[in-house]
Amino acid sequence: MHTFLRTGAIFILSSLFYSTLNASETDTLQQDKVLVYKFDIKKEIAPPVWRSTKLALEEAVEKKANLVLIEMSTYGGMLESADSIRTKILESPIPVYVFINHNAASAGALIAIACDSIYMTPGSTIGAATVVDQSGQVVPDKYQSYMRAMMRSTAESRGRDPNIAQAMVDPRIRIEGIIDSGSVLTFTASEAMTYHFCEGIAKNYKEALKLAGITEYEIIEQKLKPMDKVIGFLIHPIVSGILIMVIIGGIYFELQTPGIGFPLGAAVTAALLYFAPLYLEGLADHWEILLFIIGVVLIAVEIFALPGFGVAGISGIVLIIAGLTLSLVDNVGLDFRPVEFSSIVSALFLVIISIFLSIVLSYFLTRSLFTQNKLFGTLALDTTMVTTDGYTSSDRHYREMIGQTGTAHTILRPSGKVRIGNDVFDATALSGYIDKGEKIVVVKYETTQLFVNKSES
Repeated sequence: MHTFLRTGAIFILSSLFYSTLNASETDTLQQDKVLVYKFDIKKEIAPPVWRSTKLALEEAVEKKANLVLIEMSTYGGMLESADSIRTKILESPIPVYVFINHNAASAGALIAIACDSIYMTPGSTIGAATVVDQSGQVVPDKYQSYMRAMMRSTAESRGRDPNIAQAMVDPRIRIEGIIDSGSVLTFTASEAMTYHFCEGIAKNYKEALKLAGITEYEIIEQKLKPMDKVIGFLIHPIVSGILIMVIIGGIYFELQTPGIGFPLGAAVTAALLYFAPLYLEGLADHWEILLFIIGVVLIAVEIFALPGFGVAGISGIVLIIAGLTLSLVDNVGLDFRPVEFSSIVSALFLVIISIFLSIVLSYFLTRSLFTQNKLFGTLALDTTMVTTDGYTSSDRHYREMIGQTGTAHTILRPSGKVRIGNDVFDATALSGYIDKGEKIVVVKYETTQLFVNKSES
């Protein structure tokens, strides 16, 4: 009997000891530091921001972070980039908090609402998410409708009022006691708190973490590698537009000069800088790059092998524009979802404007660079030597050739060489292109250059 009692007492004491030990271990685990991965969104919402966000969320998973914290201050930006960021946040296996340090407007509001918790500084705002074009004009309602749907669904997924979210897009929506019709909704920090679009107001992100109940934590901040920064720079729409201008301008200058030189090298370099980062980002696919290459080849064939400018040249221009445009759009094959239509329009607009500006600038540069610029003017002769000043031509028979006929020794596009009798001369076609072997007639002579037309005889 006594033995039984002693054994029972030992069992009870042992159980209490191990229970106390397990409780102590649990308390220790609860007191472990929370690993917080932090990165910033403090720029215009565009492809570089989408790329840095994607890298940040992927790195947070790799480092086994417990929480992702975004410090945001943005006036908005491109809808397609914001939609990609929103989707990535909603799919994140790690909770994502956002600390709004002053502004979360337009596309920034969509991204903020996608986060699990929102914290704001005093005086900060969130809202005003109406979709506008590059000039700031409100786009047609079909785009607003899609934005309203995104705001509603995003708010619903985080337990926030979807009607308030869509009122940030559509000025026609009226919510009693919150917003009258005629203006889009924008919340201050205190208003966002009142209507559950903000979990707390803090002076800095450290205070925000305390409000979230996180007192022991370790911060890991995103540090982009130099190559990531270069890629982010190159895929910015403005830089992409400049590269397109260099590509088209280089091709234009190369066609105006004989042989292969610097303009072609500049065009090739710009094409590599344009397509390489887009390919690495998964935007430019093989077939889109191939469209561009085929387009350039068709234009070259049209100029060097075929007379005039017809189907090959027009097809080449279309393929070049298509290749440059589709490389900017995040699509798989030829699968263009309805949301991507706005992306295609924006990309096409960027390409067309860049090509137009490139052609206009190239035209004026060819006319003025070597004749009006003092630095480069020394590379070209602009002095007129008239006979009244005592100058005479060393080859008088050039002027005597006016009216004579011959054949095109090379293709004239418009410059080339012609054969008159047994001699070959530099010449320029006054209108159109002249194919090799066609008959020509000399119509005038200026500045040691013969000008010819096709001979109908």
